Amino acid sequence: MKKQIAIFLGLVIMSSLTFSTPQSDNEKGFVSLFDGKTLNGWKLVRGHGPGYVVKDNTIVCPADGGGNLYTEKEYANFAFRFEFKVEPGGNNGIGIRAPLEGDAAYQGMEIQILDDQHEKYKGKIKSEQHHGSVYDVIPARTGFLKPAGEWNTEEILMNGSRIRVTLNGVIILDADLSLVKEAEVLKKHPGLRNKTGHIGFLGHGSWVEFRNIRIKKL
Repeated sequence: MKKQIAIFLGLVIMSSLTFSTPQSDNEKGFVSLFDGKTLNGWKLVRGHGPGYVVKDNTIVCPADGGGNLYTEKEYANFAFRFEFKVEPGGNNGIGIRAPLEGDAAYQGMEIQILDDQHEKYKGKIKSEQHHGSVYDVIPARTGFLKPAGEWNTEEILMNGSRIRVTLNGVIILDADLSLVKEAEVLKKHPGLRNKTGHIGFLGHGSWVEFRNIRIKKL
């Protein structure tokens, strides 16, 4: 009887270990870019104030901090997943295929992180400045951002000239950058033709938090 009980308990323990930390098919191939404790693997460029800080397993851009916090590694084709929340009127951005020097929104690309329904933005920003847009170039669909203070999930997929942004399970932008051919736009945004570069958080002087930051190379 004791032997049967021991075997039963062993099976229960093995079962709990098997199912406690499963990796769904949707997450296969993704690796974490943030250890939850330090900014190892990241490089702060043109930081101000406290820059970025780590708190409760999140990367925080304080209202009096910010700058550009880039991955030390460069990425070409990838799916970049993360969660974020903003304060009311919060403003940040995700730099992709960006160099360490220069303005990421132009020398690379910036995907907007913005509480665009806040009063201070209503009627005052262009369509291509709303959350999820390729800043100043391609507008995203609006209306899928959760209220300030709530966590959002987002994925940015870059594969060749294809870019897709998914917010809270909804595709809000799906575009082919090679179709951007206007000479003035390309002169202003040479980074649209970049093949690789760094990924980064682009702080704009407001409180924004990031967590569960991971990437899959394509």
